[in-house]
Amino acid sequence: MSDLVEQKQAQAEAVLRLAPVVAVVVIRRVEQAVPLARALVAGGIPAVEITLRTPVALEAIRAIATEVDEAWVGAGTVLSAQDLHAAAQAGARFAVSPGHSPRLLAAAEDSALPYLPGAATASEAMTLAERGYRLQKFFPAVPAGGVDYLRALSGPLPSVRFCATGGIGAATTAEWLALPNVIAVGGSWLTPPDLVEMENWPAIAALAREASVLRA
Repeated sequence: MSDLVEQKQAQAEAVLRLAPVVAVVVIRRVEQAVPLARALVAGGIPAVEITLRTPVALEAIRAIATEVDEAWVGAGTVLSAQDLHAAAQAGARFAVSPGHSPRLLAAAEDSALPYLPGAATASEAMTLAERGYRLQKFFPAVPAGGVDYLRALSGPLPSVRFCATGGIGAATTAEWLALPNVIAVGGSWLTPPDLVEMENWPAIAALAREASVLRA
């Protein structure tokens, strides 16, 4: 494990400890990015993962990085070295992948961005741990085995901690956070498409506020 990987893992840990939930956000209209991020921050959720699933995602990251100082904006659904580079250029402060590949890991180790690679099995988690990734994304959390599966991994892999993402909602978040190997969860329920489309920022801030105290 290189000192640089551990340094960036420490930075990733700082992001994941900002709040119990990382907001996982799909932005379809770039003008909504800044008010949405401000609503999440106002509710106590500063870590905002903008998924690279829409044509305006990088522009949204750039807008939030420029205009919302209190937000820790990152890029999600990072699938390639090109995605990683583009996210860094846009001002992302961390990057997240649903899985990992040798090329993407090599690019991440050459990048200054803190990186959270994805794992869904014990073998994948072990492979990442060998490269120094003690913090990983467990995805898709519910379909991949749920709470019982991740709890079982804590025995043989006590040094690995996860940000569990995929199929988790407000009603089940506390159960995930109670696991010894879960540092945070990723949640898309904080930004329901209907509320975003209506630009109901107070309602989104209220959802964020409820999530921000789940580990209190």
